[in-house]
Amino acid sequence: MFHRYVAVGNEPFLKSYNNSFLNITLPALQNIQNAINEAGLGDTVKATVPLNADVYQSPEDNPLPSAGTFRPDISGLMTEMVQFLNKNSAPFTVNIYPFLSLYGNDDFPFNYAFFDGVDAPIMDNGIQYTNVFDANFDTLVSALKSVGFGDTPILVGEVGWPTEGDKNANAGNALRFYNGLLSRLAANKGTPRRPGFIEVYLFGLIDEDAKSIAPGNFERHWGIFRYDGQPKFPMDLTGQGQNKFLIGAQNVKYLSPTWCMVNPDAKDLSKLADNLNFACAYGDCTALGYGSSCNNLDAIGNASYAFNMYYQVQNQNRQACNFQGLAKLTTDNISTPTCNFTIQIAPSSASSLMPSFAALLFVALFMILLA
Repeated sequence: MFHRYVAVGNEPFLKSYNNSFLNITLPALQNIQNAINEAGLGDTVKATVPLNADVYQSPEDNPLPSAGTFRPDISGLMTEMVQFLNKNSAPFTVNIYPFLSLYGNDDFPFNYAFFDGVDAPIMDNGIQYTNVFDANFDTLVSALKSVGFGDTPILVGEVGWPTEGDKNANAGNALRFYNGLLSRLAANKGTPRRPGFIEVYLFGLIDEDAKSIAPGNFERHWGIFRYDGQPKFPMDLTGQGQNKFLIGAQNVKYLSPTWCMVNPDAKDLSKLADNLNFACAYGDCTALGYGSSCNNLDAIGNASYAFNMYYQVQNQNRQACNFQGLAKLTTDNISTPTCNFTIQIAPSSASSLMPSFAALLFVALFMILLA
């Protein structure tokens, strides 16, 4: 049966949230699903909570999928949630990111993040694991089994690979990851402990230049499309390996081919760093980070990149390219072979309606949670 899903929150039990959502997430889930049921839609519409993979784990002395359990500090809560999901035939939703296994961990076996083989598979009671996705997924299968609900359907709410913001975040690695993932999904191979069909949703569609970068600069670059809706690399969503560029957004209109750069005639550069920091506070400078596509620019190049990002975010307002006399406009494309100095998309009249719509949506969801 075809189902639709209502996502209640997003990764509410992250340790970084300091238990802020422990007492409200399950009641919210229950209220929403009960309202759906009362409306007569419960057979086809399921409420679920997208959870980070850190809600389950294997012990340090036995770090294998078969030893998976829910995190001790939330084990009771997770058991209650799984019971409610099962009662309503709703799936357990988990976000799995093999990229994060590599991020900040140079000791992690690089090839284990992908699907095309490793030199030393991990053996778990006769089961061979060649990639972290399978191992992570099956750790959840074991955790569900440990609380008596081993057959709970699992939905992968997010999986993907970023293309900027880290030394391992690039189009080549993303394509390698997606080629392996999509071919496995097309074959309905599943995982060793849950063979067969897995429902998976890719994250994400388009880059998000205003997203929080607290977890890392890569957070703004998960899209398989660029900020302007154009594909980043060829891929085959059917998993048949016949890669070609997806159809991008049509009739995209850009602002004029004008860039903001450091004025070469500027005399006093003592305030360059302060102005660069200001520009990056309001524009996306994550491509300047270590291992990113613009990491090889010099100090003047970094400032020009920052100035241009701010200028574009301000819809090419001429006053946004001044920076105390340190900047000037140019019609020469100042991009480099590896670093793209972007041009902003022309704003549409519809964009002015979005804040009001978002506010109405927030109020509607808030009222549901209070019901």
